[in-house]
Amino acid sequence: MGKEARVAVECPIDFIMIWVDGNDPEWQKEKRKYQPGDAADDREIRYRDWDNLQYWFRAVEKFAPWVNRIHFVTCGHLPKWLNLEHPKLNIVKHSDFIPDEYLPTFNSHTIELNLHRIKGLSEHFVYFNDDTFLNAKVKPEDFFNGGKPVDRLIISALCPSEDATSTIIYNNVRIINKHFSKKELLKKHWRQLFYPFYGLDGLKTYLTLPFNVFTGFQNDHLPNAYTKSLFEEVWNCESEILKDTCKDKFRSEQNVSQYIMRYWNLAKGNVSPCSYRHGKIFIIDSDENDELLHAISKEKYKMICFNDSYKGNHFEVVKQNLNEALDKVLPKKCCYEK
Repeated sequence: MGKEARVAVECPIDFIMIWVDGNDPEWQKEKRKYQPGDAADDREIRYRDWDNLQYWFRAVEKFAPWVNRIHFVTCGHLPKWLNLEHPKLNIVKHSDFIPDEYLPTFNSHTIELNLHRIKGLSEHFVYFNDDTFLNAKVKPEDFFNGGKPVDRLIISALCPSEDATSTIIYNNVRIINKHFSKKELLKKHWRQLFYPFYGLDGLKTYLTLPFNVFTGFQNDHLPNAYTKSLFEEVWNCESEILKDTCKDKFRSEQNVSQYIMRYWNLAKGNVSPCSYRHGKIFIIDSDENDELLHAISKEKYKMICFNDSYKGNHFEVVKQNLNEALDKVLPKKCCYEK
């Protein structure tokens, strides 16, 4: 047995993917029933389909064959091409793990904050959004090293935005300052804070040194490595704010997000630091499009995110270019497809 397989057996790592079929008429009908007139973040781009989910599964088969299980989370709808008989695939409906009092939900925070309740989930898991993909061969140690999540511990500053995102991040950080001391983190975990391979982003920690409290953390929007025990710890300490978030059918400025789990872990210094080359986020609808296509074709980063912010009139062209790039690298059906 090779080292990679041995590590995967000794420390099983599951993947979680949450997916919404925004084109499902039944889902749309249900959403409209609960949709408040002033719903916070219900932009169309959050639900539109890029038709490339199959490439996510192909990437897992090619780049992470050692994965223990894949938990595919939906409200009930499924892609027609998905091989439901695959032994590593666990289909999870919202009703299978989210408490009844929060259902139905159209709030991704509610789904994410309850992931630890998925039956059969391993202690160590990696959470993917449907815009985060594996892009090159990865090892278990790329997600957990010595039992610690692999991450970048970079303290940054909050930047206000037009939508609710910055307010939600602020809510997360406020809770972190309630429970953790920045001074203690600097004293005990300076090696993780000042890791030399964070790249230029690492300078942000230096710039925030004059502040005695946490002003924010670097968000890379890449697959996040978590443990069930971390989720349970945060729920035990801050159950009221988490429950309040889960009660909201849609995102609101009063919510916290799954990043509270990540920030909690960072504030404890419980991370194995990684290089800035570990992964990269690309903003669609920017001059990064060509760089994204190049990164896919050359398998330049282990993980990538193509963040959908496209507001132009050529969505179908942009989608076609992206999916053609994925198809060149991942042309064959995988074991997770029929």
